[in-house]
Amino acid sequence: MDDKWDELLTASADASSAPAVSSRLKSRLLSQLVRLEQAQGPLRILSDNKMLGDTLCVFEEIIAAMPSSDLQSRYPCNVCHARVAAERVENAPIYWPGCPYARYCGH
Repeated sequence: MDDKWDELLTASADASSAPAVSSRLKSRLLSQLVRLEQAQGPLRILSDNKMLGDTLCVFEEIIAAMPSSDLQSRYPCNVCHARVAAERVENAPIYWPGCPYARYCGH
């Protein structure tokens, strides 16, 4: 995903200028943006993301260790309970290091 989208979603609004965006909305936006990118073609493989310095969650680390480029170019958050919780519960208790949904929930 482009860094501009990540910056947009993780930016905290200045309380004096605009209301804060809910963590549920940020999570749903992230999921939708990834779906749109997947519709345009395969995502960058996880092992490449890791080599570029991106932090991967524990599940992405496991998939990145597999030799399949096809599997690595999928979005493992589609089947992760953290995504489901983040989209449905405001400030969901998600503490996986490297999880983008945890960042949106303030962890």
